[in-house]
Amino acid sequence: MITEVLSRFLGALVLTAVSFQGLSLISVSQEIELGREAQRQVKGKVPQLTDAPVVSYIQSLGGRLTPHAGGPRYPYSFSVANYREINAFALPGGPVWINRGTIAAAKNEAQVVSVLAHEIAHISQRHAADQLTKGLVANGVLGLLGAMLGNDGAARAAQVAAQAMAGGYMLKFSRDDEREADRVGARIMRKAGWDAREMIAFMEILRQRQGRDRSSVEVFLSSHPGPAERAQSLRTELGGASGGRKDSDRFRQVGVRLVRLPPAKAMK
Repeated sequence: MITEVLSRFLGALVLTAVSFQGLSLISVSQEIELGREAQRQVKGKVPQLTDAPVVSYIQSLGGRLTPHAGGPRYPYSFSVANYREINAFALPGGPVWINRGTIAAAKNEAQVVSVLAHEIAHISQRHAADQLTKGLVANGVLGLLGAMLGNDGAARAAQVAAQAMAGGYMLKFSRDDEREADRVGARIMRKAGWDAREMIAFMEILRQRQGRDRSSVEVFLSSHPGPAERAQSLRTELGGASGGRKDSDRFRQVGVRLVRLPPAKAMK
């Protein structure tokens, strides 16, 4: 269980693990350990698409993005959830998931890449560690530092951090986190050779779905700022930037393959 993992690594916390600039109680290695356990639990809950060509394609896109992510060297991985709705999420320390419905909704490869890059940015910028730390601090765990952080303190810290991930596996990032993930994600896209303006184009697809078929984006909208707001911020960020790859034959082949597969499940 996630709580057991948290108990182990939070029991080892010492004063030097705290960065008062970034205020992070979670080390990179601890974050990776938590992510591995979370990934194990997600795989037990989420229907995973196992079609080799589609999964291989998504993994290849992720593999071309992560060298440009910056930050700690996380063991990134990429999985496809066999859900029809548009959504994606990142777990602490490296795992990225994208819904089959997100791939199907994209009009070109760069739009799929924009979603992956956004989630990679959440990981590279350590947003999960920040959110877990805020949960610990809000519950008074910061006062248990040093010698005062004994077994009872570690157990309490583990409980609070587990509560931060309770009800599922998708952490609620702040609006500032989401904006930063857009900015950093766009930068990762450009460095990897894709047209970052397609991130804005995909947000327009989200905006249209919001008005036409809200159920298909309801989960996504519950954990992200509105697409119109995000698109406007990105227009300011990108300015007149242009160029980069938009599409590929392989993307179109994957799109055809998705249509021929049995229908995706609906998220509960």
